Amino acid sequence: MDFFKFLEPIEWVVAWIMYLCHQGLVFLGMGDGPGLGWVFSIVGLVIIIRILLIPLFFKQIKASRGMQMLQPEMQAIQKKYKGKSDPASREAMSRETMELYKKHGTNPFASCLPILLQSPIFFALFRVLNGLVPISTGDADPIGPINAAVAKDIESSSLFGAHLSDVFLKTDDLQAKIVIGCLIVAMCATTFFTQRQLTMKNMPKSALEGPMASTQKMMLYVFPFIFAVSGVNFPVGVLVYWTTTNLWSMGQQFYTIKRMPAPGSEAERLMLERKKRKAAAKGIVEEAAPVIEQPRGQRQQPKRKDRQKPGTPRVITGTTAPSDKVEDAPVDDETGGTAQGTGKGSPSPKKPKK
Repeated sequence: MDFFKFLEPIEWVVAWIMYLCHQGLVFLGMGDGPGLGWVFSIVGLVIIIRILLIPLFFKQIKASRGMQMLQPEMQAIQKKYKGKSDPASREAMSRETMELYKKHGTNPFASCLPILLQSPIFFALFRVLNGLVPISTGDADPIGPINAAVAKDIESSSLFGAHLSDVFLKTDDLQAKIVIGCLIVAMCATTFFTQRQLTMKNMPKSALEGPMASTQKMMLYVFPFIFAVSGVNFPVGVLVYWTTTNLWSMGQQFYTIKRMPAPGSEAERLMLERKKRKAAAKGIVEEAAPVIEQPRGQRQQPKRKDRQKPGTPRVITGTTAPSDKVEDAPVDDETGGTAQGTGKGSPSPKKPKK
């Protein structure tokens, strides 16, 4: 059973897009048959696919920014469970992380969605180009509109002397090897600068620190290395496809970063500076926000206290002035105390002397 059997519908779509793009170029004046028309049909394939993926691209930008904004909270969770390797702590950390993703409406896989969706197209194009020779000789079935005659035209088309189906490790033509080597370098370089453009210019400082930032920096160099190693097995047409899609990504990201930079990033600072320069060139002076002065209350002057005249008896407020005459309280006959009882203030009766 063929493992790539599920790619057959995608191969059929890729073949039809290439064929229709070539027919459109012929209508515009390019020559029919072998030639650069089939090279540009691969470029047309990239343009059509990337236009269809534009909504997913904006979702990717939104997801990437969401991941950037939650980095401080993510670091707080990691710090909270640092050094805890028991199952309960790991489960709690995973649960809090998922709740954090849900709160911000993002997840780390959303930013990889456009690349994941392009992968089947990439492999489908790889299989279409690898099948050109068998189709042209009649050893393989046609793929959509690519029959034996069309396959022979595509296979005979070349870019600077390298056929679209040539592979670096399988061709003996030195000129083809040089062209393929240049395409591999271009593919790796555009991959590097595309990733660097996204990670360095459109991320806030908080997102450039921590384990995730270290992983992204590492992948910045790992991906080009992977493409350099695997690129020697790619046909020329696949290298053209991947280099073109990288150039598209760079242009798309450049526009997005310039117009809609991530908050707190270097790109946002540059955008604000550009707006200030444009405003200054037009003679528009940005007025500072008016400072509203809080009304000050009138200072309360201390009141003058009347001094007591000498010889005047001092009156203590809150107490009862002692009366000049104190009436004797009635004495209880039985107890000898006062009628109110013998309290602390009542004098105790004197004992008779013997």
